[in-house]
Amino acid sequence: MEFSVPIPLDQDGFVRRECPTCRAQFKWHHGPINDDAVSAAPAVSYYCPLCGHPADVDAWLTTEQVEFVRASAMPDLLRSLESEFKGLSITDSPSAPPALTESNDMQMIVPPCHDFEPIKVPDELAGPFHCLICGALFAV
Repeated sequence: MEFSVPIPLDQDGFVRRECPTCRAQFKWHHGPINDDAVSAAPAVSYYCPLCGHPADVDAWLTTEQVEFVRASAMPDLLRSLESEFKGLSITDSPSAPPALTESNDMQMIVPPCHDFEPIKVPDELAGPFHCLICGALFAV
């Protein structure tokens, strides 16, 4: 069974992420930003720009995104179960949650080592930061 749940982007095409280690939130660009990004090898892990710890590519959903995905999938999942199991009748099915929105907050920074992978970090932070791709520390 497969479900598609939209996660919103900000006006610059960045998606909010949360570090599985330090729980800090930041944003990375969704999709390639230039030709260098298109030709780069796919990442197997990313580094938190704030604490520098690596994690698998699929480990960065925010707590809010996880809750939204679960709540969004539940009505479709229940309908699917009801159609697969004859005699099963679900009468109190939850409705889908309101769509997530993404604010246009945070400052964009560009690591010098991988300038094709910009990130956004909270405005109040001055760095240094870690590159999303290699984890190298850099100042802005």
